[in-house]
Amino acid sequence: MMKNYVYITRKLPDEVVEPLTNMFDVGMWDYAEKPVERDILLKEAARADALVTVLSDQVDYELLSKGSNLKVVANMAVGFDNVDINSAADLGIQVTNTPDVLTDTTADLTFALLMAAGRRMMEASEYIKQGKWKNWSPLFLAGTDIHHKSIGIVGMGRIGEAVARRARGFEMNILYHNRNRKPEVEQELDARYCSFNELLATADYVVCLAPYTKETEKLFNKEAFNGMKPSGIFINASRGQLVDEEALYQALVNKEIQAAGLDVFENEPISPDHPLLELEQVVCLPHIGSASKETRYKMMGLCIDNVIAVLQGKKAVTPVN
Repeated sequence: MMKNYVYITRKLPDEVVEPLTNMFDVGMWDYAEKPVERDILLKEAARADALVTVLSDQVDYELLSKGSNLKVVANMAVGFDNVDINSAADLGIQVTNTPDVLTDTTADLTFALLMAAGRRMMEASEYIKQGKWKNWSPLFLAGTDIHHKSIGIVGMGRIGEAVARRARGFEMNILYHNRNRKPEVEQELDARYCSFNELLATADYVVCLAPYTKETEKLFNKEAFNGMKPSGIFINASRGQLVDEEALYQALVNKEIQAAGLDVFENEPISPDHPLLELEQVVCLPHIGSASKETRYKMMGLCIDNVIAVLQGKKAVTPVN
């Protein structure tokens, strides 16, 4: 009897893949950082019973329809906007993701990004590395306090709630906007629900953690940035597609807002000559929200568990569709 075939689109540690290799035939791209070539991925999908993918892999109808034996796509991310969910459902293919295991790690990074932007940490680091630190003055690299300020969280999902808990430790005033109100979160965290426009006008730190959908695409546009305080700081740890990057650039250059911290961009990886990289008041990170060793191993392990469950005829651990 032929074994099921599993293809993994990035090089993963041997100890992570071992449970699969003990049960199935496994193919794996040879590189951890270099994306799998499209023609190779299409060829592998045509023979695979299961795919383990990452966020930058486009799992579209073309790819899904190649897989006559394909039963499951295990996407190593919470988000799954890289996967054509409707086509997968039509073709009877299970899609899974990796929620929960990265919540606290991503919240840590989000709050660190907020602090770095508010307190001008990257500017200060570059200042000393470039040998510019010659003296001290009363407002030398003075940033903005975090404690007792207002944080406005757009998207109060698991990660949003975790960020709010961190904000409580800094005695921040917590505002949030979400598709649905969450009375239990309001009670637990003393958070106040408000409209999107009120949040923009009130919050000192506006944190984008909403999912990427057609409704949220370019949610943060020229009008949104115009609605923020001139002293406001914008943080995005969700998806780059929620932001009109040209509008953000203009808002920063024209001092309509004070600073920004970005872990995600519309097109990734971004070019070194991206305009936002020119601005010293912008902290840019290469989409590392969940990038701790502990969490990435948990994400990989959850993908493996999902593949094994589906190929054994069981219910997926974390199904999307």
